Amino acid sequence: MSGRLLKKFLKEQELHQQQHHVEDDDEEAAAAESPDSENRPATNPFDLLNDDDVDQLQEDEPEIAGETVVGKDHKQELSVMKSMMGAISTSNQKSKKKKKKKCKAGLPSITKKVEEPLDDRLDALSLDANSSRHQLGPTKTKPETSKLFAGFVKQCAHSALQLDPKCLNPENELRRIFGSKVVKSFEKSNPDSSSRQVRGGRRGAHHSRKTILVSPSEHWARWDGSLSMEFLETKDGYHHFRYVHSSYYDQAQRAFEAAKAIQDLNGIASILLYHPYHLDSLITMADYFKFVGEHQMSADAIAKSLYALECAWHPTFTPLQANCQLKINHETNKPMFTTFFTHMKNLDRRGCHRSALEVCKLLLSLDLDDPMGGMFCVDYFALRAEMYAWLEWFSENCKSDRSLWLFPSFSYSLAICRLYLEREEPSKDDDTSVRKSSSADLMKQALMLHPSVLQKLVAKVPLKDQAWTNILKHAFFQSEKTRSPSLDHLINIYVERSYIIWRLPDLQKLLRNSALQVIETLEHSSSDAKDWACVRKEAFSSENNEVCRIIIGTGLRDPLHPMTAVLDVVAELDTVCSTFGTMSAVHVLS
Repeated sequence: MSGRLLKKFLKEQELHQQQHHVEDDDEEAAAAESPDSENRPATNPFDLLNDDDVDQLQEDEPEIAGETVVGKDHKQELSVMKSMMGAISTSNQKSKKKKKKKCKAGLPSITKKVEEPLDDRLDALSLDANSSRHQLGPTKTKPETSKLFAGFVKQCAHSALQLDPKCLNPENELRRIFGSKVVKSFEKSNPDSSSRQVRGGRRGAHHSRKTILVSPSEHWARWDGSLSMEFLETKDGYHHFRYVHSSYYDQAQRAFEAAKAIQDLNGIASILLYHPYHLDSLITMADYFKFVGEHQMSADAIAKSLYALECAWHPTFTPLQANCQLKINHETNKPMFTTFFTHMKNLDRRGCHRSALEVCKLLLSLDLDDPMGGMFCVDYFALRAEMYAWLEWFSENCKSDRSLWLFPSFSYSLAICRLYLEREEPSKDDDTSVRKSSSADLMKQALMLHPSVLQKLVAKVPLKDQAWTNILKHAFFQSEKTRSPSLDHLINIYVERSYIIWRLPDLQKLLRNSALQVIETLEHSSSDAKDWACVRKEAFSSENNEVCRIIIGTGLRDPLHPMTAVLDVVAELDTVCSTFGTMSAVHVLS
């Protein structure tokens, strides 16, 4: 339907209403209260128009540039517009008589009778995004996008990486652990803990946008919209996006690159005065504050980064459903991964392991290539959050090049899961419990597959009983290297991150008994050790370290980080300041 034709109809309708504006209200009320008023068809104002007007409209239509109208289709469109205008006019007339109850009762029936033929005619005309040539761009893309995303949400209904938005907020977990009264009293006694700001924060209360990743402070600057997100494509059932910088953001990025080139930390901090949500500057300041021991200010900088990232989300970006991809090979997406990984470590430091697990799942779902190594810490957060059943289900349903139980982290963590699940469901004797291996068997399997983990755990925990000394004297547990750089690196990552779990007496007992069973098995049949060595060599056959990008430990800095040299300069400055008894470097740079 032409826009000009519609406007002409509306104009004729207004003229008609002006001509018949003076009417007798008593006659209308009597007509509405008559018994056959409900059965009477709706009055169509277009019927009162002269046929000459309709002919004139038909003559004017071909004059519209770029449009050709077939006579038959034109008559159908005219009839649709007549019905549409009749429905609008009837609704307007009835809305003026709201005080009369019978008129209110008659309105739904009249509207229903008018809408039914309108829907049929719309279907007959096929007025959708694909068939109409005269629709605008946004109107055309909306139905296509909604169908596209609705179809895939159903496919991912049972995904292991779907997120719980309530668990993403660490404040909810703190209330669950300590209680709401304790959290509120702490916030009242420490008002600065929630309102401290990084450089560049502009004071002044205002209504912040509601987000699920972080609770924005009222003292933060208003979101400036310098970052946005665009939809790229749909591939293999996943919807790919990337972040887009505005010209305002590009200006801040150029200033950041210039300050980084000369290792000017003060220059980076000054960027936040005018660009409070520049991601690279916030991440750099967070690393600096953490380096000098200001963990709260570091967490605030990361929280502002999270707020900026979420405010820039595309309307169809649904990370909670685990059906979206933000590949790290796009340069604009890289700060997001650094922010999420740092936020995950901050949650772990605060003891919010359930929230840290959700952030880890988010990292895994946004890029299936796992550039941040989230697969090697998801088991740790699941154990600390007591999500034992979920970890077992995740390991069984996760698609990977290798089976997850072959990795040292999962082989030992799954045994721990089975131990606690056996305690939670001791009376159940269903088919699923019978088919699954016991915790003792899983731990024995883990020790046979990765025996070098035991010696490193004994030294790291530490385990000082004489029984451990006798166990480690056996030749099977004496080797520290596996002849696979990748496997050795993964073992070091697991021991460095998860050693604290093994301080529980129940787990030490399970580990000790399983180690004694392994020694007893090897004394009767030494071929088992060779078989497990073949499995280990087949699973980790590469002679190169394939996971060298993952840093061992949670407190070590990445030597390839762009601001590592700046932090080293700060360390030297701190040493000089302490030598001469002056203030520390954090105050010098503030």
